[in-house]
Amino acid sequence: MSGSHNAPGGASHGSVKSYVAGLILSIVLTVIPFGVVMSGGFSTSTTVVTILIMAVLQVLVQLVMFMHLDTKSEDGWNFNAIIFAGIILVLIVGGSIWIMHNLMLNMM
Repeated sequence: MSGSHNAPGGASHGSVKSYVAGLILSIVLTVIPFGVVMSGGFSTSTTVVTILIMAVLQVLVQLVMFMHLDTKSEDGWNFNAIIFAGIILVLIVGGSIWIMHNLMLNMM
């Protein structure tokens, strides 16, 4: 019995090993920014950049490890989904940072 199963389109559903690796990466990518914020030993800009980088990496890990998006399966449509997810990610994260920055400036 194989650890990974194939969908009708030929895409892999993954294995227990890939799910565990994704879980561990997700936990690590969550603990790093939590530790940076809780330590308080970094500048504000370093903290924000660390959180942003870890958030982007977290989304990529989720897309690849759990949703199994890659550039090869389903005639490249998964690659289009990755590009779309990247655009949405930039809009949401960038827009949130922009809004929070403007709120901070208006509240001070």
